[in-house]
Amino acid sequence: MSTRQEKRWQHYQADKTMRLARKEIKRNRKPDKGGRSRKQIPEQRNGVDEFETPQVERVMPRGERERRRKVLTTALARLEEQDAAPDEPVPEETAARHGVVIEVSSSLCRVSLDGQTLLCGLRGSLSAHDTGFTNVVAVGDRLLVSEDGSGRGVVEAVLPRTSALARPDVFNSHLQQVIVANADQLLIVAAWVHPPVWLELIDRYLIAAERYRLSPVICINKIDLAQNVAACRAALSPYTDLGYHIVYSSAVTGVGVDELRDVLRRRTTVLAGLSGVGKSTLLAAVQPGLHLRVAAVSEDSHEGRHTTTQVTMLPLAFGGYVVDTPGIREFGVAGVSRGELVRFYPEIAAVAGDCRFRDCSHLHEPGCAVVAAVRQGLVSKARYHNYAKILLTLPL
Repeated sequence: MSTRQEKRWQHYQADKTMRLARKEIKRNRKPDKGGRSRKQIPEQRNGVDEFETPQVERVMPRGERERRRKVLTTALARLEEQDAAPDEPVPEETAARHGVVIEVSSSLCRVSLDGQTLLCGLRGSLSAHDTGFTNVVAVGDRLLVSEDGSGRGVVEAVLPRTSALARPDVFNSHLQQVIVANADQLLIVAAWVHPPVWLELIDRYLIAAERYRLSPVICINKIDLAQNVAACRAALSPYTDLGYHIVYSSAVTGVGVDELRDVLRRRTTVLAGLSGVGKSTLLAAVQPGLHLRVAAVSEDSHEGRHTTTQVTMLPLAFGGYVVDTPGIREFGVAGVSRGELVRFYPEIAAVAGDCRFRDCSHLHEPGCAVVAAVRQGLVSKARYHNYAKILLTLPL
C-alpha cells in the first residue's frame, strides 16, 4: 500500500478498536437481574476472569482477515484515484498550452506560443451566446490551446479578460464586437490637419477607454503641418487641464517620437483613430523596420484611405506590443444611457449637482448649472458641444 493508504488503514484499525472498547464499557455498565453492576461483579466464563486477560479479536475463518484487508485496500485505492493530488502531471498528449491571439480571421486565429505562431481553429463547444458579444475570440485574448499533431492547433478555452475595447456590431446593434482584449492603454491618434482634428471622436475614444479600463493617451500627429502650433495646443488645453497625457508628434521631423516610444515601452497599446492620420507611418518611425501598409490621404475627400483591414498585434523590439486597428470613422458608445454620459465628462459632472432639476439633461432646462458654467468659461465650449451631440445619439 502507499503511504496514504497505510495511514487510512491505521485510522480504520484505531477507530475499530475504539468502537469495541466503548461497546464493552457500555455492556459492562448494564445492571444484572439483581440490580448490581457487572463492573462490580466480573462475569466468569469457564472459571476465567474476562477482565484479567488481554482483549483480542474473535476467531475468523482462515483467510478472512486477508480478504477484508484486500477489500479495504481496493476501496482506498479508488478513493485515491478520485481524490488525486492537483499537482499530478497531465499526460503530454492532452496538455493545453497558454497562448495569445495576435490575429483573427473568420473562424481561425493566429496564436503566439512561446515565440512560435500557430494557426488555430475553435473548439465547437465555444460560443459567444449570452455574452453580449458577437465574437468568441479577439486579438489579445489569452487562450488554452492544444496541438492536433498536423501543425495546427485548437482553442480549448478563452481565459477571463482584464480589459477590452469594443464597438457596436454592424448587423446586430444590441450586441458588441470585441476589437482588442487585455490591452493596457489606448493611444488615440489624430492629425491636426489633413485630415482635420475631430474632437468628438477623441471624446468617444476617451469614453471607451474609461468604460473598458484602458489608460488613454492622446497623440496629435502631423504637427509639422500646423501653421500655428500655439493654436493647436490651445485647442487641446481642455484635455491637458483634465490630466490627459498628450503627445505632439511628427513622423517627418521626428518630433515626439522618443516620447511616444517611452509611452509604448513594456505595455500593450491599442492604436485608434481615423485612417490617414498617420498611425502606421508614426509606428514605423517609433520602430524602423516594421513593414506596415500606408497610404496617402484622398485629395478629394481630405480623409484617410483604409490601409489596415484587420486587427493585428505587433511586437516591439524595446518591449511591449502595439495593436494596429482598422481606421474607424464612427466609434459608438453602445451601452451608455443619457443619464450615464455625464460621468464620462468630469468637468461637467463637477457642476451638475447645482442644477435646479435632478434629471437635468444640461441642454435646455432652466436653472442648469452646466450651461451657466459654459457661458462663464468654466467648462470648455468644445467639450460641451461634443457632450450634447453624443447625448442625442444615446437611448433614454
